Amino acid sequence: MSSQEIPDENLPAEQGAAHAAVEVAEDPFADPGLPAHKPRIQDIDERAAKRSERAVALMFTLSMLATIGFIASYVIFPVDKIVYIWPFGHVSALNFSLGLTLGVALFTIGAGAVHWARTLMSDVEVADDRHPIEAEPEVKAKVLADFAAGAEESAFGRRKLIRNTMFGALALVPLSGVVLLRDLGPLPEKKLRKTLWAKGKQLINMNTMEPLRPEDVAVGSLTFAMPEGLDEHAEDFQNQIAKAALMIIRIEPANIKDKREREWAHEGIVAFSKICTHVGCPISLYEQQTHHVLCPCHQSTFDLSDGARVIFGPAGHALPQLRIGVNSEGNLEALGDFEEPVGPAFWERG
Repeated sequence: MSSQEIPDENLPAEQGAAHAAVEVAEDPFADPGLPAHKPRIQDIDERAAKRSERAVALMFTLSMLATIGFIASYVIFPVDKIVYIWPFGHVSALNFSLGLTLGVALFTIGAGAVHWARTLMSDVEVADDRHPIEAEPEVKAKVLADFAAGAEESAFGRRKLIRNTMFGALALVPLSGVVLLRDLGPLPEKKLRKTLWAKGKQLINMNTMEPLRPEDVAVGSLTFAMPEGLDEHAEDFQNQIAKAALMIIRIEPANIKDKREREWAHEGIVAFSKICTHVGCPISLYEQQTHHVLCPCHQSTFDLSDGARVIFGPAGHALPQLRIGVNSEGNLEALGDFEEPVGPAFWERG
């Protein structure tokens, strides 16, 4: 029989006492008590407290500078700028600067708050008994007293440098979120009102990529043109052609009903925007006998002999016309830009 199976009363006195001591030592619910409080150097040396105060203020100040850097980076770096940064390689200058500055701004606020709490706020452990949930007058008074004591121990009122720099850091950080609202979309500006067409720009045949001449356009024919100097391999080609694409049609001058259309044409050659004014689909279906052009998306129909007005479908207004002429080389050229926005209606139109 092992000693573990022998009742305590049958064990020798020394072994029984030791066995009881082991049982007491293994009690998992024993109260360890609180260790004696050891003051920090900041608690006994005001110069050390001042150094900690300056360190916290420095971190809050760095947060403010980083927030300003975040906003400045958003303004300075273009979206498409790529830079080499070791060890990350080639990265977007804008994304890297935004991430770095915002990370520093948030980290230094957190680090400053932690350093403040660990070096300057009171670290005395206080044991408190559990209380009923209901808030009795005595409890309320105690909570208010504890709050006042905590405020006093935090030195929030005396450490004005920490307080003011913390307020500055917390006030500037939300500006980062406000600036990010800029990414919700491009500013309206006047980009939709202007195209690449300007006085003197030649009309380039989109099939041959050669300048158009009046003799190249037969009566009843439909030709598509783009402005001179527009490179189909350019990065913004699709954005530009979506506003500048032209339909070139030759109509007998006697069949043109609209006076302005006739004045803006050259020997019956008229130039209208190819972009439907409903939802921006490219128009390409032309009926020679009626001079009607049909949008294939939603069947909006325009009369090209009468100012390209809408005669059927959901389009809200006529196709814009481009005023054209002939230059000294005998090529068709624009005499200016469209006088109204191209494509679907938008809120700036009114």
